[in-house]
Amino acid sequence: MSDQKITQQLADAAYMGAVDELNEYAIYKKFSELRVGKPEFKSVLSRLAEMELKHYEFWIKFCPERKVTVNRIKLQLMVLVRIILGVTFAFKFLERTEADVIRKYKEAAHLVPPEDQAMLNEIIADEEEHEKEFADQFDEPHIKYISFIVLGLADALVEIAGIHAGSLGIYNSTELAGLAGIIAGAAASVAMASAAYAQAKTGFKGSASLSAVYTGISYFLTAVVLATPYFLTKVMLTALLSSLIAGICLVAFISFYGSIIQGSRFRKDFAEVTSIMLGATVALYLLGTLIRHVAGMTI
Repeated sequence: MSDQKITQQLADAAYMGAVDELNEYAIYKKFSELRVGKPEFKSVLSRLAEMELKHYEFWIKFCPERKVTVNRIKLQLMVLVRIILGVTFAFKFLERTEADVIRKYKEAAHLVPPEDQAMLNEIIADEEEHEKEFADQFDEPHIKYISFIVLGLADALVEIAGIHAGSLGIYNSTELAGLAGIIAGAAASVAMASAAYAQAKTGFKGSASLSAVYTGISYFLTAVVLATPYFLTKVMLTALLSSLIAGICLVAFISFYGSIIQGSRFRKDFAEVTSIMLGATVALYLLGTLIRHVAGMTI
């Protein structure tokens, strides 16, 4: 290939492609070397790394004088994501910009010399197909039950936040309000687990028992998180606000997680659950206050 064929525009596009592909190569290779996960996952990740390296080698020849290095900070952050949130989430998180990458490669196609067009088409085909090819192979148990985990979290966020707010209208003690949430959470988690079990028995391609366990545990743990601020302060408003902030953080996390795993819309899911939680909190606080005034009772 002669240097005359490498225009500045091609060199710039190639440099961006080389940076992306080298970083993804380094990440997938690192994932495959970690002492976590199943052996079949590592085999898939090794194949991904080899594919990204091939793509990098294609692009770097169009910008040989530019230095391309691995972003070490990004690499370490992705390792943490892989360990904490699982290989499926990490893979889908990396692949979420795949459509933009494919678009950029297609836009740069007219800049690539004719003798390299076949290789570029192969790279684009790789990018279009490897997400579908590899995604189904990351069969982590909790991914199959993600809808049940979300069910437990979402219900607990709305119900327990409302119970705490309603209790504040009756009790003078933050500890009693927090305890009310935990007791209600324990009871409701059993009820939710039973409902999830019954739901999973009707056509779900997984274990009904595990569905119940994931739902019940996610519900109860959420109840404990929301109740914790009530045991750390005796100021009612501080306890309520702290609990709501914790709840909003949980909503943000599960909405973001779901948006990556299931391809849902983060803003829509976050806004819906947060508005329902806050609405239930206000409504039940007013109800609790009304009960206190009508019954003339304060504990």
